[in-house]
Amino acid sequence: MRRKSKGARPLAGAALLVALVVMAGVGCRPVTVTGAGVGASPGGRYLPTTPVAPSRTHGRPPSPGHHSRPHRPVAAPGYQGARVRELQARLTQLGFFGRSPTGYYGPVTATAVRAFQKRQKLPRTGTVPSATWRALRARTHAPSRDELRPPTSLPIGRPDRRCLTGRVICISKKSRTLAWMVNGTVVSAMDVRFGSQFTPTREGTFHVTFKSRHHVSTIYHTAMPYAMFFSGGQAVHYSADFAARGYRGASHGCVNVRDGRRLAALFGQVRSGTRVVVHR
Repeated sequence: MRRKSKGARPLAGAALLVALVVMAGVGCRPVTVTGAGVGASPGGRYLPTTPVAPSRTHGRPPSPGHHSRPHRPVAAPGYQGARVRELQARLTQLGFFGRSPTGYYGPVTATAVRAFQKRQKLPRTGTVPSATWRALRARTHAPSRDELRPPTSLPIGRPDRRCLTGRVICISKKSRTLAWMVNGTVVSAMDVRFGSQFTPTREGTFHVTFKSRHHVSTIYHTAMPYAMFFSGGQAVHYSADFAARGYRGASHGCVNVRDGRRLAALFGQVRSGTRVVVHR
């Protein structure tokens, strides 16, 4: 029987240790890891892992205004809605906006804003940043319902004498308004637009011949909601083009209305035979 060498066990242990070290290095590349403890084994040696993207919270904190976006104005050209309507009503209180609020921020509103900014020695941008809005609110009161939504954008003026008796749709080319009148009293009013010089709206006394809530023109193939015909193919009706473009356009002879809500209410009250007066 061969006796075991006393140094055999230590040599075997050393060989095993060398083998483990060699095996640990095969196929492994250094891994750059951000953040203590990520991918580390309990013994402190890093294990292969997917690189972690640097956190935005690491390093020096961002300075004030870093990645900040410009402040949006309270109102500006192209805006529309309740805030613009309030802006216009407040400018009207100070005499800068010479018509009734429309809720649309166009060139007239921008001019009025610049005039107010000039008086207050603010930058005349034509837009309404927070400083301009605060200055305007400080010098005006909260608009009433009638200030926010008056019947028309322009004064109605004196009604034609033919409109003072009975139930009449009284249309003025001078003030560009339609007034629904009952026994001389204006029940409702709205802005209107007429035909161009090539297709003028006829003047005179007429009567509603028929009504069509969802009418479509058979000639121009355009929608004519709440149409009330009074002279051949000419009718009072809602116009989406008038609502969008205002007086930059014209009709083909009809009386365009841009306030659909008011016209819908009028449509429900008018009957065939109701008198229509178109005058200057």
